[in-house]
Amino acid sequence: MIRKSRPAAPGSTADVAAMIRVDHAGEYGAVRIYEGQLAVLRRRAGSARAVETIEHMAAQEQAHLKAFDGLVNERRVRPTVLEPVWRVAGFALGAATAALGEKAAYACTAAVEEVIDEHYAAQIAALEKLDGDKADPVLKDKIAAFRADEAAHRDTALAEGAEQAPGYRLLSRTIKAGCRLAIRLSERI
Repeated sequence: MIRKSRPAAPGSTADVAAMIRVDHAGEYGAVRIYEGQLAVLRRRAGSARAVETIEHMAAQEQAHLKAFDGLVNERRVRPTVLEPVWRVAGFALGAATAALGEKAAYACTAAVEEVIDEHYAAQIAALEKLDGDKADPVLKDKIAAFRADEAAHRDTALAEGAEQAPGYRLLSRTIKAGCRLAIRLSERI
């Protein structure tokens, strides 16, 4: 029998630690997705523009990861034990979607970033409800800034034709479901 862990009380130290843990894991996963996409697209003729666009997004994700690395260390937050899984899964997702073509790589980005935008919005709302010594303006500001980048990545992916990918709806729904599961797991494990 699998025991379900309860989420921490909003605003508790454990709740903020869970936010940092999951965001750290998510940014790590994003970096790996882009690494997988770039590994494939750099070898594909005619993909120079997509490579340049994805390199830009990857650099922003790397900056986000560095910021969460700092928070994990400063606040002594236990990273997710699932990092080895996200290392392989993120790269595989990026490589597999890029192997289907640029539009599929962009469909992956659009799906992931839509889920992350929703996730960060919920975290910001939770952090805005805190006051006094429980308030965490540093974390809230970082998440808000990174959320803006994630939304821009989604918008770029859509502008580059994500919705034209073969099987877009199924691909998008599947990736979103996987992202939501990864979030739930990384918050707790």
